[in-house]
Amino acid sequence: MKEEQPFTIKQTAELTGITEDTIRYYEKIALLPRAERKDNGHRIYRREDIQTIRLIACLKKTGMPLEEIRPFLAVTADTDPAEYPELVERLRSHREQMVSQIASLQQVVDFIDMKLEEGRYRQDCPDEDLGGLPEKRRGEPKPKLVSPVEMSYFTGSAKAGKSPASVR
Repeated sequence: MKEEQPFTIKQTAELTGITEDTIRYYEKIALLPRAERKDNGHRIYRREDIQTIRLIACLKKTGMPLEEIRPFLAVTADTDPAEYPELVERLRSHREQMVSQIASLQQVVDFIDMKLEEGRYRQDCPDEDLGGLPEKRRGEPKPKLVSPVEMSYFTGSAKAGKSPASVR
């Protein structure tokens, strides 16, 4: 049976996109098991370690705190999720929070797109004095101001998953 090739900490960092210092920190706080060592004391990592580091990185990107990641690392890759209903529920709850954050950020993106399309960036203060407007704009009706509440009810483009650019 062929023995698996070990990876140095530098190679592991390159393969996972996590810095060497972060990998050492994860070991220090026991998020990762202590790495095996060569005779010269250098750390060596296996394919399984790299997969674990990638899982940590993935969950970290979602905003999950390290302490909440810890229980997921105790479960092996070939384990049936039904054996851990509490972890499944945690992941579902975390997913719902992420979906909510995405929706909130989409509202901000839609608002910015609307401002860019209008070409007016400070439309939130109604100007009663039209003296500062150019002659050609004085006769135009004032554009309707959009309140923050109204911004939560964007056009069908955001709800249908279409970008404002594709609606034009």
